[in-house]
Amino acid sequence: MIRFANLDDASAIAEIYNDAVRTTTAIWNDETVTVQNRADWIASKQTDGWPLFVMEDEQGAVAGYATYGPWRAWDGYRHTVEHSVYVQKDNRGQGIGKALMQALISKAKQTDIHVMVAGIEAGNEASIRLHEKLGFNRAGTLHEVGTKFGRWLDLTFLELNLGE
Repeated sequence: MIRFANLDDASAIAEIYNDAVRTTTAIWNDETVTVQNRADWIASKQTDGWPLFVMEDEQGAVAGYATYGPWRAWDGYRHTVEHSVYVQKDNRGQGIGKALMQALISKAKQTDIHVMVAGIEAGNEASIRLHEKLGFNRAGTLHEVGTKFGRWLDLTFLELNLGE
């Protein structure tokens, strides 16, 4: 079941986020977050009117989450968003990311969003393939623009034109 996140989801979202920080190059942060940090983030998403979806597993636990928000701060970019999608480590590869992305894309199409942007670590072929299956096109790669785990990382951008 996919639904809008609420403050009760802060702990599960923090757990998923922190696992990605500690073990993957999906999030280029070195520091984990607190449950309060995620609660504040959820509240901010709600206040600002940005969608934040969670997907529950059969037991009702949060198995993943997805959201989008401003791509860049200037007015001319107001119809472009950048999204994030993360799946709990034991639930990866089961279609949860795809389902959450489909919900995000559907929501964006109901608004005045024209383009959705994905910034993905260039070595994350599974995520890149998922995005391409959903209609995203590769827009280019920036080389060695980030670092994590003692190595330089490349960032591949993909775009989905929602007006097509």
